[in-house]
Amino acid sequence: MVSLVRRAALAVILSSSMALPAVSETGSGSYLAGRQAIYQSDYPAAERYYARALKADPENSKLLENVVVARLALGEVARALNVAEVIEENELPSQAARMVIAANLLAAGELDTFLARDPETQGVGPLVDGLLIAWTHMAQGAVAKAMEQFDAVSTQEGLKEFALYHKAMALASIGDFEGAEAIFAADNGAVARFSRRAALARAEVLSQLDRNEDALQFLDNVFASGSDPTIESYVERLSDDATLPFTHVGTAQDGMAEVFFSVGGALVSEASPDYVLLYARVATFLRPDHIDAILLSAELLDGLEQYDLAVDAYRQVPPSSGDYHAAELGRAEVLSRSDRKDAAAEVLQNLAAQSPELPGVHVALADLRRQQEDYAAAVASYDTAIALTEDGANGNWFLHYARGISHERLKHWDKAEADFRRALELNPDQPQVLNYLGYSLVERKEKLDEALGMIERAASARPDSGYIVDSLGWVLFRLGRYDEAVEHMERAVELMPVDPVVNDHLGDVYWAVGRAREALFQWKRALSFIDPEETDGEADPERIRRKIEVGLDVVLDEEGAEPLKVANEG
Repeated sequence: MVSLVRRAALAVILSSSMALPAVSETGSGSYLAGRQAIYQSDYPAAERYYARALKADPENSKLLENVVVARLALGEVARALNVAEVIEENELPSQAARMVIAANLLAAGELDTFLARDPETQGVGPLVDGLLIAWTHMAQGAVAKAMEQFDAVSTQEGLKEFALYHKAMALASIGDFEGAEAIFAADNGAVARFSRRAALARAEVLSQLDRNEDALQFLDNVFASGSDPTIESYVERLSDDATLPFTHVGTAQDGMAEVFFSVGGALVSEASPDYVLLYARVATFLRPDHIDAILLSAELLDGLEQYDLAVDAYRQVPPSSGDYHAAELGRAEVLSRSDRKDAAAEVLQNLAAQSPELPGVHVALADLRRQQEDYAAAVASYDTAIALTEDGANGNWFLHYARGISHERLKHWDKAEADFRRALELNPDQPQVLNYLGYSLVERKEKLDEALGMIERAASARPDSGYIVDSLGWVLFRLGRYDEAVEHMERAVELMPVDPVVNDHLGDVYWAVGRAREALFQWKRALSFIDPEETDGEADPERIRRKIEVGLDVVLDEEGAEPLKVANEG
């Protein structure tokens, strides 16, 4: 997919964008608490503290601005209106306030009032204002006037793609599918390819024109097979010769919502997430069933670590939506990231029961179970995901790799090794798999020469990976090539200076080459880095203490292990 808008368009959008305000110092505790909350994107707290401070200082421009921003970020667009109107009455510059006032006027159908607003002093920005004016004409039934306005916006530098996209949607919304397709088809389908929504809209337009085969061919060219259930549903219905309804813009107000969503989507990689969130929230206010805007809000809130708000946003996607599975996967991921793994597992289990045919759901559940160290349950879910996935498909190597890890943790080595080797058949030079299998063989003291070759290949691909460099030093140690191991183990400690396993390994290597004092130092370091609450870590604190007390040779003898022996030594 190509970008939604050229960089020139972004410059126009951002030229009138408002940075979230920095609040000046005052003696008010609420003021300071609000500032801290807005800095942390804690919008509920920010709104609460700033509203409280505003009661004491009702004409403070920064407080007024921040209350609007906080309420807008929370999606409370109607509740932000009274404060936004105060800002405008006092002729204070605030793009957030203008967004709120415009959105409320449009939602209330006060179209003449909106059109009477001065874009210079009351506008959101050239692109947003231009497109909203066009859609307002559409709402008033002045289609020709709307088309002229879309064309006028298209003449502005960098805004042509935006204008054409909205013009095509406007034409389709009134049943002029021929006109919409003419726009989508121009320039090798450029407008239809700049976003997922545009591509799906064109598929619906082609279907309305009785061109299902063309729609199928277009979707095949744009999307990978099996990319998501919504697209698969389109393909299935088109293949059954069903006529797809045009769903993307049903009314002029839907088009107005699309303005804020499309501009916000274009800004995702160019502006701060809290700024983009304002656009997504307005889009949802104007069209509560705009699923893509809801998902965008949820993703932005997740990135801002506002997990409760993100979960609430994901919950707004109804089960009837083709994107419900994506929303539930997102909700589960947020719950897991916010240390509510049991709740995340419940979401995924319910989703797996509702949509047992979706491999991605089983993969997500398997990954979560593996994080929870419930390896038996993880294996069962990976089994299902692998059975549902075409053999040899992209990414299949990871399923075998992850299942192999789970088998290895369950001490089912034969099954683990088979999975690791299958992963390498599918992706022969994958450094993670090469390292994991190689290191496991080293720990099992099996096939050490093969293990060395695997780890050397992994280290060649990832020379700055501390884990892989550690594995290389460790296999050389196991082979009795102690002098060669030193350099690699020292490098591993440089890369991972506080890892207890790597420091423990370096201590063993130092001991093997006769550097006993340095070995004791490394073992003591390793011991200091062990988390006392981690019960199944690879670094064994009791074994390390014993090595500090009596040395590695005695510990190996007590364990019945082979003594240290330099390679090729008599």
